[in-house]
Amino acid sequence: MEIVVLLKQVPATESLIGIADDGVSIKTDDIKWVINPYDEFAVEEALKIKEAHGGSVTIISVGPEKTTEAIRTSLAMGADKGILINDPAVTGCDGLSTARILAAVLKEIPFDLIIAGQRAVDDDNFQVGVAVAEFLGIPNISMVIQQEIIESKIRCHGTIDGGTVILEAPLPALFTTQRGLNEPRYTSLPGIMKAKKKPIDIKTLADIGLDADRIGKPLTRIVAMQTPPERKGIKMITGDSAQAKAVELVRILHEEAKVI
Repeated sequence: MEIVVLLKQVPATESLIGIADDGVSIKTDDIKWVINPYDEFAVEEALKIKEAHGGSVTIISVGPEKTTEAIRTSLAMGADKGILINDPAVTGCDGLSTARILAAVLKEIPFDLIIAGQRAVDDDNFQVGVAVAEFLGIPNISMVIQQEIIESKIRCHGTIDGGTVILEAPLPALFTTQRGLNEPRYTSLPGIMKAKKKPIDIKTLADIGLDADRIGKPLTRIVAMQTPPERKGIKMITGDSAQAKAVELVRILHEEAKVI
């Protein structure tokens, strides 16, 4: 079975994010970059499917050259090869443009199953995986917490508001991951050493038959970034007794906070 994982490199959630001088981007000097956590679930599930059904796992990403670090981590986990689209024209792409690029790559390689994170934790647009499936004309199942491949079909349990839905689709298909699907494995030293010899094919847009005009201009743009307003400090309620404190609290809520 040929399995493809769509991967994005994002700032680690514990990184301190600062706004750059241009006001529309973040400072990147001191940021630690990692695999998007939902994409990490996708890598793990792809490896489990490979272990059960055979085949290979290919990682595809769009981004700058440093994205090879995230791809290499996936290879150390057990993926077989990687493809990176690194081109100046992809800078500033929104989710839809990124999906067009990924779909163009996928049209050139064999696949039975595509797995993607339901969203990236940096922009949270929930768009890329679904759009890739649409561009390829294949079924998509979102927010999957359990999957089973039965002959030429995949059956998935996906989360919905208030419950779980069970959906089945013929292969090839794409599904996106949700927390609870699995627990991603750690990379081992032998895996890291093997990953150094695994191929990562770096391509430009021209290599996959695209150019800036064909991927289209972003339909969204960042107008400005602002830090959240600072929270006011807490106010301690004092008094000689619980009754006195209650009276003082009511006064503050009425006269100062004006909520009662």
